[in-house]
Amino acid sequence: MEWDFFFRQLEAGINIDETCFYFADDPDENEHYLGYLPQYEKPYWVGYCDIEDGCEFESAKELVEAPIFDGKSLQERWNSVVICSIEGCGLDDWINFFPHI
Repeated sequence: MEWDFFFRQLEAGINIDETCFYFADDPDENEHYLGYLPQYEKPYWVGYCDIEDGCEFESAKELVEAPIFDGKSLQERWNSVVICSIEGCGLDDWINFFPHI
């Protein structure tokens, strides 16, 4: 998935919660999670990162620029991201059956 497309979905907060991914350069393929929950003051969240118990952000930009994945940001490491699922669905199903902007 291209960065611009992913970021548009994340920024809009549309059908993006519970995004599960790992980094291709991680031999253990440790899973990370991120998402968007509009009912919270800081609706963007990340689990399983450099910050114990995860973290929350006010904006998608803050989330993707935070150096929380081995000291680097999601945006910096995007080329090695392997998405496992979004909204509980495999990537192909998510792309084909969910609305996007």
